[in-house]
Amino acid sequence: MDHTRFMALALSLGRRGQGRTWPNPAVGCVIVKDGHIVGRGWTADGGRPHAETRALAQAGPKSQGATAYVTLEPCSHFGKTPPCAQALIDAGITHVVAALEDRDPRVSGAGFATLRAAGVQVTTGVLSHEAAQDHAGFFLTQTEGRPWVSLKLATSFDGRIATAGGDSQWITGPQSRRVVHAMRARCDAVLVGGGTARDDDPSLTV
Repeated sequence: MDHTRFMALALSLGRRGQGRTWPNPAVGCVIVKDGHIVGRGWTADGGRPHAETRALAQAGPKSQGATAYVTLEPCSHFGKTPPCAQALIDAGITHVVAALEDRDPRVSGAGFATLRAAGVQVTTGVLSHEAAQDHAGFFLTQTEGRPWVSLKLATSFDGRIATAGGDSQWITGPQSRRVVHAMRARCDAVLVGGGTARDDDPSLTV
């Protein structure tokens, strides 16, 4: 079976939740049986329900004997929802393909251990580089206790960001502004300086 193809789809699904799943990571899940996709899911807004739960609900009885592709190790602890590792076991999933181990100390290998103890085959490392990029912000909060910060800076050729009179609304074009709004949508927050907030009263929308 082409693990890369289905993991790429799971990653694309997970990206749909980026910027809206805090404090949880934006995970994607695809359930495949006999080469056919029977369930898809991604972490919902606010972090619940999880990607695996949504995919299993869509797959229903077809989860029995199927393979689950998940962009991050299934959780193994009881939080605001039951553990996804146990949900996969209870649904009859026989093979879990995961991109990465979770950096959350409450999980960090325990999800894989739970699955293996139940006789579920576990394959890891599929498209791990791409998944690490997608989960970089979440991982940094878990390992260093700080957010991942991206800087967006638009300047003119002479290093300026506005006209001297302050009457320029934009120094960029429509295409670059669309790109920036797509970037904003994948973030949990947008920050500006106090001077910008007082002088420009920006809407800070997506």
